[in-house]
Amino acid sequence: MSLPKRLLDGYANFRKGRYASESERYLKLGEGQQKPKIMMIACCDSRAAPETIFDAGPGEMFVVRNVANLVPPYTPDGGHHATSAALEFAVLSLGVEHLVVMGHGRCGGIRAAVGDADPLSHTDFIGSWMRPIKDVARAVPHSGNAALHERHIERASIEHSIANLRTFPWIRMKETRKELSLHGSWFDVSMGELHAYDESNVAWELITG
Repeated sequence: MSLPKRLLDGYANFRKGRYASESERYLKLGEGQQKPKIMMIACCDSRAAPETIFDAGPGEMFVVRNVANLVPPYTPDGGHHATSAALEFAVLSLGVEHLVVMGHGRCGGIRAAVGDADPLSHTDFIGSWMRPIKDVARAVPHSGNAALHERHIERASIEHSIANLRTFPWIRMKETRKELSLHGSWFDVSMGELHAYDESNVAWELITG
């Protein structure tokens, strides 16, 4: 069989359910380019899917997911930069109006960055990717509560990624012109709660549904 049974069953449900009820929308999306207003930079953790959390339909959000929802700084060195490429396309081609960095609780990438785990392979791609967060973690005061400390690092990492977004000249230009807004959010997986970063007050607040 070409695909796992779980995927085939899920696709069958999609055809009978969501596609059947939104077929006209899919036809329109198939005829032209997507025009989402929001780009989401999220973690690839299977427990924190932004389309599910925000109840987004097809074409509503442009999403890039990576380990620990990181945004590296602007580095025009000719290398392979997947997240930067996605940002470039979303901001300069799609013209999104909002960039949202969304982290979540109990993030394995953050734990890998601050822990003493051995590399998974000799190449240690995860270690290299997460290395900048080690400095972020060192700057976070320890409260004495391990779970709370981990949460503070997860949120500090989001704030760090927002700062890195502003190193991209075209993001900074569009934000200055008020054509683009930057946001941070953090999802509590176990409680299903969303917190948003209030940058003006340097505080995190619970979103009440």
